[in-house]
Amino acid sequence: MTRAFTLGGFAAGYAALQGLGLTSAAFAQDAPDLPRDFGKGRSVVVLGAGIAGLVAAYELERAGFAVTVVEARERVGGRNWTIRGGDRVETLDRPDQTAGFSPGLHFNAGPARLPSHHQGVLSYAKVLNVPLEVEVNSSRSSLLQSDAAFGGRPIQQRQAINDLRGGLSELLAKATRGGGLDRELSAPDKERLLAFLKTYGDLDAGGAYRGSERSGYVTTPGAADQRGVARPPLPLRDLLSDDTLPYALFEENILMQATMLEPTGGMDAIPKALAKALKGPILLNAEVTAFRQTPQVAEVAIRDSKSGAARKIAADYLVVTVPLPILAKVANDLPGEVKAAIAGARYDNATKVAFDAPRFWEAEQIYGGLSFVGGETTLVWYPSGGFHQPRGLLVGAYTVGAAARTFQARSFDEQVAVTRAAIDKLHPGKGRDLTAPLVIDWNRQAFNLGPWIHWEGDGNDPAAYALLNQPQGRIFLSGAHLSQLPSWQEGGVAAARRTVGLIAQRVRADRLVLSRTETRP
Repeated sequence: MTRAFTLGGFAAGYAALQGLGLTSAAFAQDAPDLPRDFGKGRSVVVLGAGIAGLVAAYELERAGFAVTVVEARERVGGRNWTIRGGDRVETLDRPDQTAGFSPGLHFNAGPARLPSHHQGVLSYAKVLNVPLEVEVNSSRSSLLQSDAAFGGRPIQQRQAINDLRGGLSELLAKATRGGGLDRELSAPDKERLLAFLKTYGDLDAGGAYRGSERSGYVTTPGAADQRGVARPPLPLRDLLSDDTLPYALFEENILMQATMLEPTGGMDAIPKALAKALKGPILLNAEVTAFRQTPQVAEVAIRDSKSGAARKIAADYLVVTVPLPILAKVANDLPGEVKAAIAGARYDNATKVAFDAPRFWEAEQIYGGLSFVGGETTLVWYPSGGFHQPRGLLVGAYTVGAAARTFQARSFDEQVAVTRAAIDKLHPGKGRDLTAPLVIDWNRQAFNLGPWIHWEGDGNDPAAYALLNQPQGRIFLSGAHLSQLPSWQEGGVAAARRTVGLIAQRVRADRLVLSRTETRP
């Protein structure tokens, strides 16, 4: 069996151990439960100080491994990137930008929200005492604006959602009373459904939807005899012509459901806390130029981007969390099919545009949440904190996919102008109040070249995903891109924990081989 665990034969040896019942075929993505001295005497180099790399390093150190983290940027966090006033932003093929935000404002250029069920990343926030606050992901006062409906006039989401619910409930009530559901429902079932629809859609006694206070008021309730007057309902056919209407239901997506959270003061509090908790070195401004392995060791060549100095680092194991478009440019001795899978990966497109602005949206009852405008810029994202302060950080565009590709083809000035115009259409006259524009094209970030990957789309091969998730001797590829949540930090956590489990299995396998070798006569 010794030969089975040499370079190129680990898979066969691992399968043999599975047959002996000495490994688990599946790895849970809970935090690895390893003895504190499990990795004593063994070393790991982690490439990339994003969430996946930092979590892998943290868990490996907890298990007794000596860990060195290598990061090409001058900061930790990877896509987790919070920008503040005075920060410099480098963009490929574009002039550098300097953030001109007011003191106290911050822009989460990458991830900006944490679903409450992403317990992996939240567990590190808890253990490392990262303070969290509610991220207001949805506000019924926020707006939908489409040139295809209502003459381009924005409508509040509360009206769109509740008038749609009322109109659909009326139609379903008519179908129920007209016998359209007789095959599906018994008479008692139909009575129960009609009673529910009356409440769900706020229908009148005759089953008609004539508007609802849920949709907002023409006249708000006041003192004495000032009664509230509900808005007249928007016709269902007009609502259905609004191409932004589906966005009103975005918070039903399990990844968008309340309660959403964010670290107080910026998302980068999480990677900073992870980095602070590490005992081993984090080498910043260290660009990886090559890596290779032998049956005994993994070796990494790095270059200091500031001084130009080159060096090599050797370790027992290597964890590679580098984004695939970057990894494809690094010399290595991975098998040909693995190199091809890396080179063939196609990332999505994404851009965010931020402004420093007076909080004009609060005068429109908007405190957090998102308005949707479709088109190239897609949405406007309002800050979840700092209410009633003079200024706030407004995300004027967050665009992905084909819309982002179109948007990224524009110059910086055009991107800002298009975003400003979309906001002005949503909030008339306010576009001129937007200052300090900052554009983050993730496909032009030198150490990303894209935000995330969709393995089931964009011409990607799901078989490549399966291949890249397999250990390659002493080298373990990891990262959110090798998880089922490639655009979320939780994906990075899950991938890192799985990788630590795989390394633990490799260590056990190595020890088993060594013990069998030593006991031979």
